[in-house]
Amino acid sequence: MPKYLVLYRSSADAAEQMSTSTPEQAQEGMAQWMKWFEATGPALTDFGSPLGKSQTLPGSADTGLPIGGYSIIEADSPAAATKLVDDHPHLHAPDASIQLLEFLPMPGM
Repeated sequence: MPKYLVLYRSSADAAEQMSTSTPEQAQEGMAQWMKWFEATGPALTDFGSPLGKSQTLPGSADTGLPIGGYSIIEADSPAAATKLVDDHPHLHAPDASIQLLEFLPMPGM
């Protein structure tokens, strides 16, 4: 079954978001993520992690919104993968987006 890299993008990096949240906001946010984890079930093969600040090489490259974290899911098709993230809690944050990238087989392997 195809695997997809789920990239969480936002204008505020993950460290900034976590440092400015109250304990109550952090707990509520994690509850929403855990609900998504449960709803996704075995299609979620790697919960992933928040990510720190990145370094883009070369420095002049424009990569768009920073990547704040990732997960890995399995789905039968790109449409099925999209359906798994349709109501993802990340999408409720301001300036947030999700990028789905399908893992392709390595040539010759």
